[in-house]
Amino acid sequence: MKLKYLFLPIALIFVISCDPNDEDYEFVQVATPQLMSKSAFRSSVEVAVPQNIEEAGKIYAYKDYIFVNDVNKGVHIIDNSNPESPQAIKYINIPGNEDISVKDDFLYADSATDLVVFDLSDINNVSIVERLEDVFEVYDYNIPIEAQAIDYGNYNYENDIIVGWTITTERRKKQSDDRMIDVVFDGALANSAESVTGTGGSLARFQIVDNYLYAVGYNQMAIFNIQNLAEPTLSGTQYAGWSIETMFQAEGYLYLGSTNGMYIYNLDNPSSPEYVSEFTHWEGCDPVVVDGDYAYLTLRGGNECGQLESILEVIDISDKSYPTLAARHQLENPYGLGIKENMLFVCDGTSGLKLFDKTNPLNITMVKTFENIQSKDVIPLENSLLMIGDNTLYQYKYLDDGVELISSYSLN
Repeated sequence: MKLKYLFLPIALIFVISCDPNDEDYEFVQVATPQLMSKSAFRSSVEVAVPQNIEEAGKIYAYKDYIFVNDVNKGVHIIDNSNPESPQAIKYINIPGNEDISVKDDFLYADSATDLVVFDLSDINNVSIVERLEDVFEVYDYNIPIEAQAIDYGNYNYENDIIVGWTITTERRKKQSDDRMIDVVFDGALANSAESVTGTGGSLARFQIVDNYLYAVGYNQMAIFNIQNLAEPTLSGTQYAGWSIETMFQAEGYLYLGSTNGMYIYNLDNPSSPEYVSEFTHWEGCDPVVVDGDYAYLTLRGGNECGQLESILEVIDISDKSYPTLAARHQLENPYGLGIKENMLFVCDGTSGLKLFDKTNPLNITMVKTFENIQSKDVIPLENSLLMIGDNTLYQYKYLDDGVELISSYSLN
């Protein structure tokens, strides 16, 4: 008697597998956020002893110190008073951190939705002095590249911070081919005698100009008044452009690098930067640096940024209201770049550090390549060049025809 009932589940499986509507379904990689309450998130900021770095992000130089971002985790402080032998001295745990800027011993750091201020006047006793909560409406959720759909579940924008993701495979009804996956939670986009400001690389999203700190996110710019360094105030936020990734400042202008071009803003009214123009190209990851009448952009292809080619573009910005393409040069896998006098330094990823003579910006020529290293970003300082790549900090001294290695410091 029992034997015949064994055929029932088998029959059901056969019916389901042969369902003519099964072609309307597909298996999808679904990302679900790992959440932390904002109160717990904020209480986790602390100054600690030096630690190994997990994933080196951006670099920043201030006085005799180098700051290295540990992507979304915090900032490592390195004493660089002896460039031949740099020494890690502190680690600041700042969850959700991507960028910093420093002025007159005050460090400003993003922590997901918040701006946190630290006092560096006593480097052996770094302390937090201020936190402006919920000033960044949009922060980097770090959605996994492989995610085909997002399930925000119980995420509450008012009370929670996304600190990670869980990927699962789910059977879901197919969407139309022209769909755009909604990956943004509904509502989430809503002085001394001589001042000293630090220097960031071309991948920076923070810039300090006089008494203002500018910070850009995906499509927003936040403007902070830092005249009182220990107690900054949010002057306002404004739309900045589409898919903004980097920001560079020069001679009263902000240059925003996005995945589809470059936006130019003037600082005639520093509390409210004014849109001037934009230069548009195909989709690509692109930082920008500026020198005189020319801007230099790198576009990295072969990734989620959308294009195939990797290019260095030279943009004529002599007329800020009408930037035009002046020259293009093929690269392999470019990231950050920097300028020192007539030398253009380009981090070409796994293809190493490349040096170009830009005496004639319309006809730049490559003069040297440092191969067998991975390069991500550079900071050309007055007396030395800093470069980071593959969790290693490199320092070079300038020569008449290039640079020479001073030291390489492993961050692991």
